[in-house]
Amino acid sequence: MTRASRITRLSTELANQIAAGEVVERPASVVKELVENALDAGAARIGVSVELGGKRLIRVEDDGEGMTPAEAELALERHATSKISRLDDLAAIMTLGFRGEALPSIASVSHLLLRTRARGESRGTEIRVSGGGTVSTREVGASEGTTFEVTDLFFNVPARRKFLKSDGAETTQVSRLVTQLALGHPTVGFSLTSGRRQLLQCPPASSLEERLFQLYKDRDDLVEVRKQAAGITVTGFVAALAGPGEGPRRGPQNIFVNGRGVKDRTIAHAIVHAYSVATIKERSPEVHLFLEMPPDRVDVNVHPTKAEVRFLEQSLVHEVLRRAIGEALEQGPAPEIGLDPVAPRVGRAEGMALGVGVTSAASAIDQGGWRPVSSTEGGPAVGFSPDGGGQPFRDLVREMRPTAVVPAPVVDRPLQPLGQFRDTFIIAIDDEGIAIIDQHVAHERILFEQVMERLTTGTLESQQLLMPMVIELPAAERQALAAHGEALARLGFDVEAFGGDSLRVSALPAIVDLAACETALRALAQDLDGLDQGAVIDEALRQMAATTACHAAVKANDRLTSEKMAYLLDELRRTAHSSVCPHGRPVVLRLSRKEIERRFERT
Repeated sequence: MTRASRITRLSTELANQIAAGEVVERPASVVKELVENALDAGAARIGVSVELGGKRLIRVEDDGEGMTPAEAELALERHATSKISRLDDLAAIMTLGFRGEALPSIASVSHLLLRTRARGESRGTEIRVSGGGTVSTREVGASEGTTFEVTDLFFNVPARRKFLKSDGAETTQVSRLVTQLALGHPTVGFSLTSGRRQLLQCPPASSLEERLFQLYKDRDDLVEVRKQAAGITVTGFVAALAGPGEGPRRGPQNIFVNGRGVKDRTIAHAIVHAYSVATIKERSPEVHLFLEMPPDRVDVNVHPTKAEVRFLEQSLVHEVLRRAIGEALEQGPAPEIGLDPVAPRVGRAEGMALGVGVTSAASAIDQGGWRPVSSTEGGPAVGFSPDGGGQPFRDLVREMRPTAVVPAPVVDRPLQPLGQFRDTFIIAIDDEGIAIIDQHVAHERILFEQVMERLTTGTLESQQLLMPMVIELPAAERQALAAHGEALARLGFDVEAFGGDSLRVSALPAIVDLAACETALRALAQDLDGLDQGAVIDEALRQMAATTACHAAVKANDRLTSEKMAYLLDELRRTAHSSVCPHGRPVVLRLSRKEIERRFERT
């Protein structure tokens, strides 16, 4: 007796529904596939409308090349596409779509209406499909281009429909997606409506800058990225190191490879790495980046929704992108001070711009605020131990200074110090206006870059202690220091267990005062305790260098002479990232000459 076969061929409808589970996750997935088809069809304008977050209705209209009746019927069949015709085409995909799966997948889980008219044709075609089966096909009057209407999404797959989010959440996803697509294709006009609300209206733009303004308005906290190397072109905009708040602005990360919006670990890591050169603070910075490369050097056929790519030369892409972002961040602006917009004329508000008020300089000095420069004043010298011990830091700077550092435009010209405010901020001027520099974070940035430069070629200068120091630490922090002994040694520390909860310190970096040694080590232990145990030594060194620089730098309330202020400003000009300290705090605030003249009605 022959046993009945347990293997059967799935019906076309069921196969399409299974495929739809990979391609159509939610209403935004439908919008993505239909808009990408419109872009491939050469549309100049694309309109998207949704109701109830796309659950009730999704309509995508375009003015592209349209389809003939035969093409329209074939487009709804599985694996039917105009994008590729042979195997070799997969090695160099130039279109957004290419598999021929999206339309039949969408039609299998919805009621779909396709209305299209090819360019040059006098009549159009309308096809209705329900649950994957064709209901009707007829000739109609239609505009050139194509319109898709998808209603009652997942009406026949209730298990999938119940996992959709609220109407508002699904609308947000659609809005985010259309915004990304509009950014990626600035020469195409986009509109998005939800019910009766207009969510997006972007006419065709002449440039990426114009499209950015349409979507995000005026953004002076973004810096332009532009680099070409090894056949790879990188353009776009990224968040500046010194944004309006503390460090780079958090926000969307829009990445495009040959016009395709993607998420890629190599690119994500390059972004993080580029920012980590300037600051150890974890970031999720806003970026809008476009990578262009030969299509045969990137594989887009690695994910059902085409959201991921694979690079032929992954390390090269990483390095080009990291350098492109790094060079852009070096050119980033310093935050500008916004004066009180309420006061219409010159008066107390303008006089208070630098915290001086309208009182005389002598009165301000009496109040303990503003203090003009004086080269004869005492106070701790920049980088010198208060007790006079240790190697003068000025000598160490000369030893450690890199031979070629690109100066950052934040402080790219000589600043003339006028004095200190509250013995914490240096007030300086140049031809472009007034600068306020936080002396501690400025010195911290200087030390951090010089320490890292020395560490790349060896170890930091160390000083042996005549009397070893013994400190006690909790077990977790002791273990953190022990686990990074090699990095500590390179930094100039000689630390070993001394029984119980104690550690013995026999040497410390020459730039760290003896009085600050225990505080610096405790801070290091806490920082390293919070560091991922799998962190590589370079990451640990960066964390240590930042902490060490922080504790070695001049402090707030340290009185500086004019020579010391000038010295700090001169060294700051030599740094690659003078806008933020390694922990992400801003170094410089600027009050531009243009703003000053405007406020005094001299424009």
